[in-house]
Amino acid sequence: MKDNRLYLALVSVFVLTWSSAFVATKFALTTCPPNLFLSFRFISAGVILLAVAAAKGQLHRHIPWAKIALLGLLNQAGYYGLAWAGMETTSSGLATLITSLNPVLVSVAASLVLGESLSTRKVVGLALGLAGAALVVHDRIAFGEDAHGVLLIGIALLCMVAGTLAFKKLDLKESLIVVVGGQQLCAGAMLLAVGLGTERFADISLNSTFWLSLAWHIGVVSIGAFSLWFYLLSKGSATSASSLHFLMPPVGLVMSWLILHEPLRAADLVGTVPIGIGIWLVTRHATTPRPKAMAQAAK
Repeated sequence: MKDNRLYLALVSVFVLTWSSAFVATKFALTTCPPNLFLSFRFISAGVILLAVAAAKGQLHRHIPWAKIALLGLLNQAGYYGLAWAGMETTSSGLATLITSLNPVLVSVAASLVLGESLSTRKVVGLALGLAGAALVVHDRIAFGEDAHGVLLIGIALLCMVAGTLAFKKLDLKESLIVVVGGQQLCAGAMLLAVGLGTERFADISLNSTFWLSLAWHIGVVSIGAFSLWFYLLSKGSATSASSLHFLMPPVGLVMSWLILHEPLRAADLVGTVPIGIGIWLVTRHATTPRPKAMAQAAK
């Protein structure tokens, strides 16, 4: 029971921290071009995590940096680079909803690529989650959301799906600190190259909003949320872990409404009902981490 409570607590923290990124992004984009901001964020987070790994003696010459770089390209550079570009012309609430479709794509792809079982109960749950998210997305686009921005966020979602499957397929043996830190550092270098070629340092406003947004993205999202995500992914199937993204729409919409004063429409609230039922069906019998496994991961 104690392990179940701990697992649920970690899931709750993950959902809150991951959802907060969409709101924090809107503040960040008012102070700095997206690729440059992301490069500062990822490089800083990567250096911090790898410094911790070095202090713990976890860095060695046989670390598969090429594989870690591939994960960084998909999970950070591709996902965030495209999603932030899309969020320049869309609301944070809509971005949250689109990325919540992750479980549907991951579950289907995982059954083909990883051989994970896809029971009737999971199919029904995923279909309900998809229907709820689709309802809200359709309503948002009908009321003026930018279609090009939606497309960019959709491609970003595909990058994240590919990154999720790659993480499970590669089954890296290094600690999460090394894997997450390496991804962040590689992604930061990639986005810095893009930013230097397409954006201007003159457009950066080094005000309090910039520094607070950067600190939040580095500490809470890049280090906190991403570490939790890969931990949860390593302890369960890709389908069960990814289904947690169905929780993002209601949380993200409420955050956007409270903090950014984005409109909260009736379809938003109606769509969360099948989403909630869907997440329950997909994860109802999900395996929670065993005490020994959780203790080892915490080392």
